[in-house]
Amino acid sequence: MTSPQEMTRASRQKRPFFLRRGPMENIATVLIASGFLMLFQPFLLTLYTYSLAMLLAGTVLFIIVSKFPE
Repeated sequence: MTSPQEMTRASRQKRPFFLRRGPMENIATVLIASGFLMLFQPFLLTLYTYSLAMLLAGTVLFIIVSKFPE
């Protein structure tokens, strides 16, 4: 028989990439950081225009992903 720890390891390895907490938190952090940099750059109006949307998307993604199990 398999132990419960082996079963949790097996189920943890089978999760798709977009359901894992660590990588998705990193993606959300990159979105927030890029939105912040887009907000404070003086060169392109297009980047400035989409900076708030990028910040909000990263923040919402981080809030959702932080509820995922380890």
